[in-house]
This record gives sequence, structure tokens and C-alpha cells, in this order.
Amino acid sequence: MVEPVKVLLLFVNEADVWHDVPLYYAIVQRLRQLEIAGATVLTGSLSFGHHKRLHHKGLLGISDDRAITILAVDNEAKLRGVLPHIRQMMTEGLTLLIDAELLLDLPQSA
Repeated sequence: MVEPVKVLLLFVNEADVWHDVPLYYAIVQRLRQLEIAGATVLTGSLSFGHHKRLHHKGLLGISDDRAITILAVDNEAKLRGVLPHIRQMMTEGLTLLIDAELLLDLPQSA
């Protein structure tokens, strides 16, 4: 990957689904199919959104409404190109496109 890069941040709910698959999983699969350079899913331990309801781990550390953040990294044109596909999958949530500086991109060893 070469400069300049952007980061697409997608905030969804852990309980959201797309065709009987967790939404975050379906989105990452779609990003991979569309040849985005990379994506990572992070689970939030505490969050709130426009509804102002706290989402956190429940009893025994289990919750089905925690926030999920999907980070996708690539150039701006490719990320903007995937947005129509992602928007079809999300019924609610937050989407951000932010500037990033690529500092190091080490290849994985075989």
C-alpha cells in the first residue's frame, strides 16, 4: 500500500445481521471481495451513540448489543467506491472517512 491512505470507520451493533450472518462479518467479507487493502473488527467494551444508551459487557461479560468498529484502510477512491455496497448493508450506525499517514507497512513473513 502506498500513500496517501484513508481509514474508513464503520460503527455497528454486535446484534446487527445481514442475511443471517453477523453484519460486521458480512461487511469484512464484502470489503475483502472488493479488494480493500485491509480491515479489522474491534469490539467495544463501553460505548453510546445517538440513542444515548450505554452498551457494555453484561453479566458474566456477555452482551449482545456492544458496539463493533470496523476499520478499513486503502486509498480514498477505493474506500469511496465501496460505500454504496456498505450502505446497502447498514440500517443504522455511523460511517467516517478520516485521513491517515502510512508510517510502516511490513510484509508478513511466510
